[in-house]
Amino acid sequence: MLELVFTRRFCMAHRLLSGESERCALPHGHNEYVRVTLRPTNPVRLDGTQNMVVPFHRAKGTWHDFVDNSLDHAFQLGEGDPLLSWFRAHEPERAARIIVTPGDPTTELMACLMMAKLNAFLHADGDILTCAEIVLEETPTNTVRYAGDPLLMLPAPRPPHECWWRRADMSISDS
Repeated sequence: MLELVFTRRFCMAHRLLSGESERCALPHGHNEYVRVTLRPTNPVRLDGTQNMVVPFHRAKGTWHDFVDNSLDHAFQLGEGDPLLSWFRAHEPERAARIIVTPGDPTTELMACLMMAKLNAFLHADGDILTCAEIVLEETPTNTVRYAGDPLLMLPAPRPPHECWWRRADMSISDS
């Protein structure tokens, strides 16, 4: 089966309050790489003329725009993190650059949220492609790979309109 694979680099910051690592409870950043594997929803033989599933720019354009303009240099915080309230009260213009997640913004969670967001973009583009796998490299030695339905891995289901990751727009929070 033909697969289209695209990689993008972005910088981010986060903190994890619920885990065992005190170091991760302090805001810190990573230079991450995200690699996505896209597959045709209904594979067909190449046509002998264009010989492509879809043009690369169509397959990756919206996704790369989202990574470059919504994820890059964003601060990832869990929805219960007190820093989120602080930013909303004291620096609301910067609060718009905070990715708000259901619980700590771990690499595992972000991989699933990003895959769900990409699938929302692909669905809005006619369901020609679907994301079969996402690989999110936090550091050269820590990588998460997920293949499957990301909605099955995410915490407690919510109505789709309350989930930025299920909307085909550039949003990174629901407030």
